[in-house]
Amino acid sequence: MTSCSSCCRLEQREPHPVKIGLRVLTRPEPDQLPTIYRTLGENYNERVLPSIVHETLKAVVAQYNASQLITQREAVSREIRRILTDRAAHFNIALDDVSITNLTFGKEFTAAIEGKQIAAQEAEMAKFVVEKAEQDKRAAVIRAQGEAKSAQLIGQAISNNPAFIAIRTIEAAREIAQIIANSKSRVFLNSDDLLLNLQEMTLEATGKEN
Repeated sequence: MTSCSSCCRLEQREPHPVKIGLRVLTRPEPDQLPTIYRTLGENYNERVLPSIVHETLKAVVAQYNASQLITQREAVSREIRRILTDRAAHFNIALDDVSITNLTFGKEFTAAIEGKQIAAQEAEMAKFVVEKAEQDKRAAVIRAQGEAKSAQLIGQAISNNPAFIAIRTIEAAREIAQIIANSKSRVFLNSDDLLLNLQEMTLEATGKEN
């Protein structure tokens, strides 16, 4: 079995030259060795493969553009193998494997591909920003609706039950007392004044709501 590597620079339908690396594993048909040596010599691979590989690559690659060579690489490889197998058979040479080892494009095409990738990333980022803004907007609307509903319920509770103000006053006084208790500073505040001030604040707030 003989391994042969070939690298060709070809022009395609588009003005983007491509350099293709191809690996070919060959072996002579055992029962045809005398004929091969007589007609081609012991260096039959060097005499046959370079020409048929180049011609096959040129014929196959001409059917694809640069992008298709990348996205349809396996299909291109299979087509090259099919044609090479048929052509090598005329020289009593069998092919065990044909595979594309690398594809190299010109700087312009590479730059164009990178530009498309950057544009796609920027478009994805812009989409994310728009979606986040929409989510923030919906959250703000829901929060505002919740606050409005809460204010409405408090207003209804005050209208239906005047004692609600006293309950809220006591709750507020407890919260302030807890804050003072947890503070490192000493604070002295008359409990009656505290409740009176809280009642005044609550009544003022109620008056504004009405």
